[in-house]
Amino acid sequence: MKKVLQYLSSMLGTRLGFVLALVSLLWFKTLVAYLTDFSLDTDGFFQNFIAVVNPISTSLFFIGLALYLRPTKLFYASASLLYFILFAWLFSNIAYYREFSDFITVNTMLASSSVSAGLGESFVNLFRFQDIIYFFDFFLFAFLLFKKRVLFDKRPLNPRAGFAITALSVMLFSTNLFMAEVDRPELLSRGFSNTYIVRGLGLNAFLAYSANQTYRTSQDRAEASETDLEPVKTYVNEHYAQPNDDYYGIAKGRNVIYIHLESFQQFLIDYQLQVDGQSYEVTPFLNSLYHSQETVAFSNFFNQVKAGKTSDSETLLETGLFGLSQGSFMVTYGSTNTQAAAPDILAQTQGYTSAVFHGNSAAFWNRNQTYKKWGYNYFFDASYFSEQTSNNSFQYGLNDKVMLKDSIKYLERLQQPFYTKYITVSNHYPYTTSLVGNETGFPLAKTEDDTINGYFATANYLDSSVEAFFNYLKASGLYDNSIIVLYGDHYGISNSRNPNLAELIGKDSETWTSYDNAMLQRVPYMVVVPGMTNGRVIDTYSGQVDALPTLLHLLGEDSSKYLQVGQDMLSSEHDQVVALRTDGYFITPKYTSYGGRVYYTDTGIEITNPDETTAAEIQVARESAALQLKTSDAIQTGDLLRFYKESGLKPINIDAFSYKDSYEAEKAIEKDLGDASTSLFSQRNNQSTVELFKAPSYQDLHGSLTPSSTSSSSTSKD
Repeated sequence: MKKVLQYLSSMLGTRLGFVLALVSLLWFKTLVAYLTDFSLDTDGFFQNFIAVVNPISTSLFFIGLALYLRPTKLFYASASLLYFILFAWLFSNIAYYREFSDFITVNTMLASSSVSAGLGESFVNLFRFQDIIYFFDFFLFAFLLFKKRVLFDKRPLNPRAGFAITALSVMLFSTNLFMAEVDRPELLSRGFSNTYIVRGLGLNAFLAYSANQTYRTSQDRAEASETDLEPVKTYVNEHYAQPNDDYYGIAKGRNVIYIHLESFQQFLIDYQLQVDGQSYEVTPFLNSLYHSQETVAFSNFFNQVKAGKTSDSETLLETGLFGLSQGSFMVTYGSTNTQAAAPDILAQTQGYTSAVFHGNSAAFWNRNQTYKKWGYNYFFDASYFSEQTSNNSFQYGLNDKVMLKDSIKYLERLQQPFYTKYITVSNHYPYTTSLVGNETGFPLAKTEDDTINGYFATANYLDSSVEAFFNYLKASGLYDNSIIVLYGDHYGISNSRNPNLAELIGKDSETWTSYDNAMLQRVPYMVVVPGMTNGRVIDTYSGQVDALPTLLHLLGEDSSKYLQVGQDMLSSEHDQVVALRTDGYFITPKYTSYGGRVYYTDTGIEITNPDETTAAEIQVARESAALQLKTSDAIQTGDLLRFYKESGLKPINIDAFSYKDSYEAEKAIEKDLGDASTSLFSQRNNQSTVELFKAPSYQDLHGSLTPSSTSSSSTSKD
């Protein structure tokens, strides 16, 4: 012990040693927090290495600033204060994370007066005995001072030494940032989630990132005013499409079940994969839905996402507005903007309860905050499902059948009518067929691209998962009183890989063009209305922004009251100009503008020298698409819905939403309602329906065909 004290005394006896000691202590505490309190979802050596080193550079930078101070007392006081501030930030996040499973953002600190109180309450109520490890150094320093083992170095460092420490910290951070971007390209521009920023760059850098995001959004918001609403309202009124009388209100009062078909493209519908002279139907169940008389399906429905990808698709379908031209709306504005989303609209107008089921982290794409602003009552994320293992999940969450089966005990306790969304993940890049148990089995395609080869197998697994869920809905009795909406969120095969896909879909890779890329932006959109007999496949050109007004009209809710820039796809007034998120890109039944070129949509022939009439029509379509995007962006970046009162919607109180004990909350509501409870569980005399979910494997259905699993390194992300 004596030697340890002597070593500490000698180390602390110099100014540089004192700084390095504080940095080391903060680094150690941060790693303890990473391991015991935060869930960083690290995978593999590289991500773990980045997480281990990321606290060092910023801690050294800030605490090292004290080295520029010459007076002895001022140096030690400043270094200690900087250390304490960084530690306070760390421990505040520890306490906050234990309660909210997320990190503190600047928006969180500024947006709610209850945050500081909440942190204080968390510190008291969430304090654990093992937290003594975070405070041991304060007792140690007090002991050393009491024993007079700390000698203050009265010799100021040469300013060049301070500059060297600063330069070193900047170099270390630059290296850290480079590694983080290698691991997760576009980390800062796309956002992804708070967890990814902390995992890649650390808590201190996350605070700077959050501050920058808050500044940018607050500037946009501050510059907006109520007068900016006028052109928006004019646009919405002029572009409102009257509902189709044949379909308006046919699903009024029914449960709404959204099924998110991850990375699923329209070309998979009715597609037959040819392998070794054999033909395999990739999605037999979805094909049957697509052609059912109970289904309204759209053959020319395009994804309209950009960098936000899945989060953009959710924004489009839930709000009738676009994501951003850069980054993710859910990440940048989801926590703060006033929004009018489907769950809240249906809750306030028709008494719906709402929930999301997703076998991944709640913080990914800032869902755990955005869903509150959208009015979701419950969010069942990965923490509510089976423990994830290498046999039942991959980096984006639980395999679909596992998640769907696990969700039943929560679904059956929802009060009806309910609005639910299931976010599947198994058909996600890199399309590995290493699924749970006997789920491998569908043959792999044979191209030079492993990503494409596995895509059909994981799509087949998704198809069988959806079929199993539909069978459950029918067996439980939920089917007849529900409508089920199935949609693809974005492309699965990227444009850079499409030439390798060409031969499989009857194209020539040598003559592949931007037109072909544009046509592969189609994704499915199907609305299944059990009992309906006039279902059909509709060729109307439309996009994800049109989904919400279409759904509202099916439910008998007039969409004209809300600021949405899409149109009812079933309406004869739908104008069929599909704006893509990249400026200048659009698709109409006649013209396609994509990749800087313009084509005839029906033939794919490029228009290189248009006549006057053709040029004028193209310009009209381009301006129409641009105006739609401009109107949506004005609403989103200016937070204009805060000024809009004509919808009749009451403001959302996000403090009323908590996703921490959702199952207990469901059961408590059932108990309070008693005989008035409308949950499926109550209707079945408190008998569970979990056992009604059956999910046979591919081998159970088709025999013992077991092709080898695919493997691929991850470069393209959700």
